[in-house]
Amino acid sequence: MPAPEPTILATSGGHRAGGRTMVAFDSLVHHAVELSGVHGRRPRLLYVGTAIGDAEHFTARMHEAARVAGFDLTPLHLFPMPNLEDVEGTVLDQDVVWVMGGSVANLLAVWRVHGLDAVFRRAWEAGVVLSGVSAGSICWFRGGATDSYGPELRPITDALGFLPYGNGVHYDSDEGRRPLIHRLVADGTLPTAHCTDDGVGLVYRGTELVEAVCEVPGKGAYLVVREGDRAVEERVEPRRLPPPPR
Repeated sequence: MPAPEPTILATSGGHRAGGRTMVAFDSLVHHAVELSGVHGRRPRLLYVGTAIGDAEHFTARMHEAARVAGFDLTPLHLFPMPNLEDVEGTVLDQDVVWVMGGSVANLLAVWRVHGLDAVFRRAWEAGVVLSGVSAGSICWFRGGATDSYGPELRPITDALGFLPYGNGVHYDSDEGRRPLIHRLVADGTLPTAHCTDDGVGLVYRGTELVEAVCEVPGKGAYLVVREGDRAVEERVEPRRLPPPPR
């Protein structure tokens, strides 16, 4: 059963160290599954690792995380070629798409070569929950701040734009991101930006932000809006999600 309307959970989190695995799914991934409304069967999660070059070692870790969580995980690889015969059909058959972080600039370029931008839009409109961390968050917005081009953060303004906002990730752990987001909003390079500390996610129904949620206490979400020639920031207190099953 798909989500009742187009749904995105954009995050700066979702992973933690596992007890018997290198990586486990934290509360934000479990919340993405909850938003899909799936019940009566194992949730189906598509893992997209384009932003880290489809690194096989991390795909293996995500398989282990899914096994422990009780999810059926399908990886979508695009290197050296798509690993799925029917990419669109497989995407549309999922409950959740989870996009890994890494290079959002490379992710966008590769997705467009393979038509994934259009496929993900159709999946979103059909009720598949789109989600992810870092680059897997920025990709759904108009743009944000990225280190895709080197150690110095730079703007990216040609993301998929399903959500008509800018996006700031790792807002509390990378000291350069907050001032760059403020500058980009103040000069009009980005529209109003929605930003997340590590461990925080933003839930959208359609294009409306309906809730901020977190898996780490004390963290925040932020709205950065343009007022005249300056940026003004407002903190949004997230709802604490329950810990995932252990």
